Amino acid sequence: MYPCERQQAIFDAHIHAFAFFCGVFSILIYDNLTTAVRKVLQGKKRKEQESFQKFRAYYNYESRFCTPGKGHEKGGVEGMVGFVRRNYMVPVPEAASLEELNDKLLESCRRYGSHTISGREQSVDSLFEQEPQSLLSQPSVPFSNIQLQPGRADKYSTVIVDKNRYSVPSRYAVYPVKVQLTVDRISIYFNGKKVADHTRLFNINKWSLVPDHYLELIQQRPQAFDSARPIVEWRKQWPTCLNTLLERFQKSSGMSGGTKDFLNVLMLYRDYDEKAIEHAVTVALEHGIKSSEGILHILIYSNTPERIIPPVVGWESSAPPDLTVYGQLGEVQ
Repeated sequence: MYPCERQQAIFDAHIHAFAFFCGVFSILIYDNLTTAVRKVLQGKKRKEQESFQKFRAYYNYESRFCTPGKGHEKGGVEGMVGFVRRNYMVPVPEAASLEELNDKLLESCRRYGSHTISGREQSVDSLFEQEPQSLLSQPSVPFSNIQLQPGRADKYSTVIVDKNRYSVPSRYAVYPVKVQLTVDRISIYFNGKKVADHTRLFNINKWSLVPDHYLELIQQRPQAFDSARPIVEWRKQWPTCLNTLLERFQKSSGMSGGTKDFLNVLMLYRDYDEKAIEHAVTVALEHGIKSSEGILHILIYSNTPERIIPPVVGWESSAPPDLTVYGQLGEVQ
């Protein structure tokens, strides 16, 4: 299942299907979906989308299209849709993500493999193992289902793609960028270097903001910290110790100075694990540490094993000092 019916989703479904069946069907029959058909001509003739033609040519199969309004031409497909709905979608399955839902559906389909269809002598699994012999071989490299397009980061340090906004580090604001789109990811490049990576959004007027992209900018304007949209959203997920640390920094160094130093702590997430930072902050609070340098010190040395250097065998050493002689100074002894 996919969150949309865009062409990349259609191609991705084909690629997964070819891999699952271990081959390519020589003929595939379609409805007149706009992702494949640019114009319906007389009879069975169709003017296909250019990208669909490239995909079909890559896998070397033939496409056929149903007559508009003639549902009986694909009765088997309609019947299978009803079968899947009744057997796998009732009751409505629950999942935390599309990936988990697809895994559940695949597992349900695999369990059907032991079933023997009426009129057949072999099970679904047995027939499935024989089917690749009748299929076309797959290319050694799957079709590159990637789209590239130019973009530009605006004054908000976001790039608009399909009416949604994706953040980039603030230093790239107003610069031209390249956008790479896959079926579920958006990657943004500047001068050949990847500067941002996001989960793709499929609604409109949505914002995908990475708080780390704005930390340097907010550090220059600490008064905007409490109202900055990326911080407001991120703050909902913070552990309590971070809020306590922010209050301590602001009390110790003032609102602006404390906020700036606290942003240095947030920047540590670029190089250290969340649990490690949370532990370091907890230790800092317990020992009254009031600076980001102290937390960095804890992070560095909490992960550094103690080095014990053994003495060199056979090396002459001086006699241990007699500290009692210092008592003679000043006539103490």
